[in-house]
Amino acid sequence: MTGSRYGRSWLGGDAQSWLLILPAVIIMAVFYVYPLLQILWISVSEPAPGLGNYALLATSGPIHRVFATTLRICLLTSVIAVLLGYLVSYVLISVTPRLRRWIFLCVLLPMWISALVRAFAWVVLLRREGVFNSVLLSLGLIDQPLALIWNELGVVIGMVHYMLPYAVLPLYANMRDIDQRCIAAARGLGASRRQAFFRVFLPLSVPGIVGAGILVFVYSLGFFVTPAILGGGKTLMIAEFIRLQIVEILRWGTGTMLATVLIAAVLLLIAVVGRLVGFRRIFGGARSL
Repeated sequence: MTGSRYGRSWLGGDAQSWLLILPAVIIMAVFYVYPLLQILWISVSEPAPGLGNYALLATSGPIHRVFATTLRICLLTSVIAVLLGYLVSYVLISVTPRLRRWIFLCVLLPMWISALVRAFAWVVLLRREGVFNSVLLSLGLIDQPLALIWNELGVVIGMVHYMLPYAVLPLYANMRDIDQRCIAAARGLGASRRQAFFRVFLPLSVPGIVGAGILVFVYSLGFFVTPAILGGGKTLMIAEFIRLQIVEILRWGTGTMLATVLIAAVLLLIAVVGRLVGFRRIFGGARSL
């Protein structure tokens, strides 16, 4: 009788839960895990079985240059986006709820616009005859148009604009959970506003900074549209290099090898951060916006 009751309890609890998530597991396996396994297989089987494609990581100069360019742009994008996101998030926790909603709308609105549309908008703004150069020339601040596009500068500008919301959200979630009584206690003990910020608030917001930086960096690694348009073919990042290998040069082995390395690097980075810092601390616990 007891065993029967336990059996019914198991069927009504854990088994039912597994049945509910089974369709999602099947979809993930068919449309995500299986293609990834195919990519891994092609990387070790084309053009010949073995690890010859992975040996290019140590010997290929073009791959080294692409990795260096990608790392440089992603790090620069992450630093700038986190700095700007920190300022915006600090303002968000200090203003009235009504103003906070308007600021959030301005921050999140770009996320609803296609990356392609945003990239072409930056082309209009940054080109030699664009708005920025026209304003600077009319004010007499420059004698000739600046090279703001078709280079790494244009790519970084476009990527920072795209990634800013992804920096603001984890930073705001972290800052919102900081107990403001700690700041008040520091002020009550004689600390100035600046000392209270640098000695109390800033250290408490470090998990949010780490989370925002990792999130922006991971997303930036796979950027394709923005570098392709704003870089003008002169700034080659790894996603575009993978497309070049597979679509134009038809070196499927090299392209899938690079894709596999990129996926592995992202997963490893996420695992290390989750292990060392913890996702609950990074994203401000379980509270909602």
